Amino acid sequence: MKTLKLNNFEIGGSKLTILAGPCAMESYEICYKTAKKLKEITKKLDINFVFKTSFDKANRSSLNSYRGLGMEEGLKILSEIKKELDIPIVTDIHEPYQAEIAARTADIIQIPAFLCRQTDLLVCAAKTGKIVNIKKGQFLSPHQMKSIAKKVSESGNDNILITERGASFGYNNLVVDMRGVSIIQDEIGYPLVFDATHSVQIPGGHGSSSSGERKFVPLLAKSAVAAGAKCLFFEIHPSPEDALCDGDNMLPLDECEETFDICNKIFKLVLN
Repeated sequence: MKTLKLNNFEIGGSKLTILAGPCAMESYEICYKTAKKLKEITKKLDINFVFKTSFDKANRSSLNSYRGLGMEEGLKILSEIKKELDIPIVTDIHEPYQAEIAARTADIIQIPAFLCRQTDLLVCAAKTGKIVNIKKGQFLSPHQMKSIAKKVSESGNDNILITERGASFGYNNLVVDMRGVSIIQDEIGYPLVFDATHSVQIPGGHGSSSSGERKFVPLLAKSAVAAGAKCLFFEIHPSPEDALCDGDNMLPLDECEETFDICNKIFKLVLN
């Protein structure tokens, strides 16, 4: 399996990597508070950390759903946090033209699950030279990610992560096939990021918006690491009940350290 160099650490190597932060960007204050605390926790636990948040969530269930602060304001905030806290950044793009602009700030360009087969989006992300994190669509098997990853690698960029976030199982439900960890890492050859929070999402669970089952996030995260996943993805908020997007899925900031710690211990056991 390929490993990726990011700043002063290696993704897919001997340390667990965690991508974490709020879903849709709400304010500088929430982002800074979350990023600062997550940096402290991951440093204490000796875990690689990349701060995640989205300046725009363009695939919300409803036209009236909160989407974020927009690209200009969002990237400005991410740039400030990156500089102040000295941390790498991952954020989503939804349109090809956004890739080059986002790459001025982001260290990892993330492709949303619903857009993972969009060729032009993948090619533009690849051409930035940044790490490209492709989220597997809920409508795809792990094996199908091979041809999608090739769109990026054949565009001249082999710095690829593939994120598992569950597959559609009937209506309003997702299920995770842990065989995907081995398929993606051993057969396709790229580090797998397990998205523990979107995997518990219930699409359309609130009718006009998604719901979720937060209580299963630690269980799935631990299971993925036990299966060999090299990276974990969590959406985390100081107060998920008050979050403007995906609050039902997100872990509370003051409760995530225990989950990180247990996952890290499992990671080390599997590694040895």
